[in-house]
Amino acid sequence: MQISTRNTDHQATLTLQGRFDFHTHRDFRTAYEQPLDDSKIKEIVIDLGGVEYLDSSALGMLLLLRERAESLGKTVSLAKMQGTVKQVLDVANFDKIFPMKA
Repeated sequence: MQISTRNTDHQATLTLQGRFDFHTHRDFRTAYEQPLDDSKIKEIVIDLGGVEYLDSSALGMLLLLRERAESLGKTVSLAKMQGTVKQVLDVANFDKIFPMKA
């Protein structure tokens, strides 16, 4: 999986490409550490538009990120879900846990 980060004002967007699974744990954690440490960042948006597959460990990583972010007074939003990825998130009721963006 490839991850790119873009910061604007009070928001960091992590754009993910490829498979989001157990093997990407370290890369994902490394990518979100900087926005968590930046006091100016209030929202972290996870752009899933380029993700073709995610598994239960990816869901767990998103939940861990949310928990850490909330403890720091930050929010985590999910964006651009489509296809199978959207179906998995819907089945897991992530729309009740995370704000969703188009």
